[in-house]
Amino acid sequence: MPDSVDAAAVRRWCAGGLAALRRHQAEIDALNVYPVPDGDTGTNLVLTMSSAVEAAVGATAAETMRGAARGALLGARGNSGIIMAQLFKGLAAGLERAGAAPVTGAVLAGALDDAARGAYDAVAAPVEGTVLTVGVAAAKAAVAAAARGGVVAVARAASQGAREALARTPEQLPALARAGVVDAGGRGLVVLLDALVETLTGDEPPDGPVMAAVPAGGRPGATAERETGSADFAYEVQYLLEAPADTVETLRGALTALGDSLVIVGDEPTWHVHVHVNDVGAAIEAGIAAGRPSRITVTRFEDQIAARTDAAAPAGEGDGHPDRAVVVVCNGRELAELLAAEGATVLTGNPSTRQLLDAIVRAGAERVVVLPNDANVLAVATAAAGEARAAGVRAGVVPTRSPVQALAAMAVRDPARRFEDDVIAMAEAAARCRSAEVTIAGREALTVAGRCQPGDVLAIVDGEVNLIGQDLPQTACRLLDRMLAGGGELVTLIAGRDAPEGLGAALRAHVEGSWPFVEVQCYEGGQPHYPLLVGVE
Repeated sequence: MPDSVDAAAVRRWCAGGLAALRRHQAEIDALNVYPVPDGDTGTNLVLTMSSAVEAAVGATAAETMRGAARGALLGARGNSGIIMAQLFKGLAAGLERAGAAPVTGAVLAGALDDAARGAYDAVAAPVEGTVLTVGVAAAKAAVAAAARGGVVAVARAASQGAREALARTPEQLPALARAGVVDAGGRGLVVLLDALVETLTGDEPPDGPVMAAVPAGGRPGATAERETGSADFAYEVQYLLEAPADTVETLRGALTALGDSLVIVGDEPTWHVHVHVNDVGAAIEAGIAAGRPSRITVTRFEDQIAARTDAAAPAGEGDGHPDRAVVVVCNGRELAELLAAEGATVLTGNPSTRQLLDAIVRAGAERVVVLPNDANVLAVATAAAGEARAAGVRAGVVPTRSPVQALAAMAVRDPARRFEDDVIAMAEAAARCRSAEVTIAGREALTVAGRCQPGDVLAIVDGEVNLIGQDLPQTACRLLDRMLAGGGELVTLIAGRDAPEGLGAALRAHVEGSWPFVEVQCYEGGQPHYPLLVGVE
């Protein structure tokens, strides 16, 4: 038996832990029992651990664990993934304190204790009967074992202590008791600690159940519900944040006032933020005030109920009702909320291929449609979809060039169709939606509509300046008249961050007066640079 842990052992543990989580993924997914559906814990842990394994590189055990922690942070999915990242961070810190000394049983036990303490500190409102409780029990058992044994004894004690604490979680959380299950995140931690024992000894985990029985079909008798938090909040918001440490406490206070299930983990300058809220825009704005958020994802819990219902339904012809998702790229607070409310995972800014690929994977679906909403993002989206397909996710790109086309595409989604047919239907709907933007010229230029000067109002159709004006509402009215002269039954208007007050109402009145048989839908989008986005179908 080994008397210390080296870098190779850490890498083997990470790989073995990922393999074990994949084996138990469906089992852990079946254990979510909180009031509103959230991302499944087993899936979230697998996705997070996959990133940890990729980054588990180093010359020493501490360096390798630090790499795994960093990978878990960047790839964290859901509340459980963030807590796993924090546990790994604590483990790395504990190993680093040993310096060049071998990772003995005492060092390993101290690192597990650091991990459990760090995870508690990262959660704004810790709850007993969760993975936090299981982690503390594992650490206590490990510390006790370190007084009389080496790394193998410590690992076995941690695994057994976690297993016993997991069995007690229904006594601590009534929701678990009502559903007849143990905590999902805690079960994931037991799987990882079992994998550590197997890495060090070659022994397989103990036989026998460590949870209450789950009915046939994979779900507990209670409603399958979210990982954490109350039913009062409708959205899960996550993002990476580049920010100095002194702004994070201010951010923590702002997000605590907005929602629950708040977890902020990481090290300066990179933090992973997770919170459940009703005001998505305010949660993102709080991140902007603290630093520079990226990889923003917004998930509406209600849509996940429908997705699970589809996944559980009997398969029909072709693909039937596989698990599906839509990833949308956009800019603007209200626009992100609007698209999230339509069931999309939203990515803001100008993403890289890696960021889009990450968003596709984090969607947690077997089949994903990507809506780039910008000609400059289309190539990146195509590359990311190709990488996703190589990884086993059936990803398709609908070449939308504007959010109005994305709304048109999402309006015709039908999970009962074969996936390929659904992508085609969405693409056809997007193509039928003619799009335009109204913006302000930033410099002098020669366009197909004539020469523009800084401050001129530009109406852009299919990437070309179609109109130049001096008054934004008047130019927008002229644009609508030109577009509707070519036919159309529905006009979609999305007002941007710099739109004049009452623009939507004025344009609605114009269409109703000049084109009485055309329906008008107006939304606030909050997008920068373009005070107005227009779609005509």
